[in-house]
Amino acid sequence: MGKVVMITGASRGIGKATALAFARAGFDVAITARTQVEGQHSDHALTTPDGRPLPGSLATTMAELAVFGGRTLAVPMDLLESTSVDNAVDRVLATFGRVDVLINNAIYEGQDINAPFLKLDEATLARVCQGYVLAPFRLTRRILEAMLAADGGTIINVGSGAGERDPPFPPDQGGWGFGYGAGKAAFARMAGVIATEFGNRGIRAFTINPGVVVTEALMATIGDKGALAIQQGSAPPKVPAEVMLWLATRPEADALQKHTIQAQPLARERKIVPGWPA
Repeated sequence: MGKVVMITGASRGIGKATALAFARAGFDVAITARTQVEGQHSDHALTTPDGRPLPGSLATTMAELAVFGGRTLAVPMDLLESTSVDNAVDRVLATFGRVDVLINNAIYEGQDINAPFLKLDEATLARVCQGYVLAPFRLTRRILEAMLAADGGTIINVGSGAGERDPPFPPDQGGWGFGYGAGKAAFARMAGVIATEFGNRGIRAFTINPGVVVTEALMATIGDKGALAIQQGSAPPKVPAEVMLWLATRPEADALQKHTIQAQPLARERKIVPGWPA
């Protein structure tokens, strides 16, 4: 039986690239996202500048996974609905019987996530709390219990520099707002706690900062002002994807736990991604 990876937020961007990387490496792959088919509308979702849903869906990712021949499963999951999270975990465990690697990549990404401070309201922060803290906690606890029963597993959380430092620019000039920064800051504490509490029971837990990655969501949120962020350095989604595969499969990665891993510098130093940077 092959190893199983569960990846949240795999309809596009980093999540999709990660699903493809693990499938290419021989893993059975379970993916979750809100968007089941192209063009599907979801409440509190990002859109293109002209108001259309972002490209990408579970169906599209599944079609690309099919070429690798492994077992795959797509499960609709909305972080803003606790029942949806529970149902997703139930289906993955019922189908595969185990999860060897969990990648917490999905986040709440509504249009209001980077609202300027005086325009940010409590309803947005409530969704941030649900999407960045409560739902990942609920999902991870369930999967962690299954990992402990199987004597081990790896958890990788996709963080952000926004959770660790102040923005270089205001939100309307390409920086981030308090909502996004607060959500990522809280989420960044999870992996270190898990590694400390369960490292002696076969559990490995990492937080990575992918850096600026050129995804559909990034382009939708920053638009023309995105040049300010891109100038700081960027990478395609395959870079953090390959870094997460490396973390999940290489024993020397153990030493990188309990601090945030900067994915792009690590990829360069270890030459993890062939042909990158060019």
